[in-house]
Amino acid sequence: MFNLALATLVSNDIISIITTLGYPGIFFLMLLEGLLLPIPSEVVMAFGGYLAYSGALPSEIGIPAFVILLLAGSVGNMVGAYLAYMLGDYGGIPLILRYGRYVMLDKSSIDKTQLWFEKYGTPSVFLTRLVPVFRTFISIPAGIAKMNRAHFLALTLVGALIWDSVLIYFGFILGPHWAQIISAFNKFTDVAIAALVLLVIGWVYTKLKKRKVIKN
Repeated sequence: MFNLALATLVSNDIISIITTLGYPGIFFLMLLEGLLLPIPSEVVMAFGGYLAYSGALPSEIGIPAFVILLLAGSVGNMVGAYLAYMLGDYGGIPLILRYGRYVMLDKSSIDKTQLWFEKYGTPSVFLTRLVPVFRTFISIPAGIAKMNRAHFLALTLVGALIWDSVLIYFGFILGPHWAQIISAFNKFTDVAIAALVLLVIGWVYTKLKKRKVIKN
């Protein structure tokens, strides 16, 4: 989760990249976010929405700017997520323990997401795409479980399209005040994490209860 100070600091670099590179910059940044790097999609896509609103992002061959923006962000995120999936598939937990700290990723975060994946299976890949922070982590457990790759890519893309559409919409309607979305999504993140923790507690309680029944 990004606090306001950190988000503001990161935003400066993100804005510079998007302003310089346009759609390729958005694709690249969202790829990095999908690959578990600490790039806030809220900033990338909301700022992109503002640029589409202001006309700074151009239409191409008759395709509206917001459509190109949505595809660049969502496809980039899917590509990054697939690379993370491959890390889980071929590297697994040992790779995370060894290198995860370099991208602000720890075993605790993966463990929580793993519990979510074990409880909800394939649908969790879609559901967590709509939850800040955990939306990128789910790729690792999916890779470790060797989930069907076509299903993983399809659910990831659909989830990314929905998430990015919301961010673009807010960036579009807020216009020059697009940065307000950062504080709003920080509050949403707190609620989402609290809900996820409750679900994990419920899952553990159910497992322990079943184990107790079996022993009796």
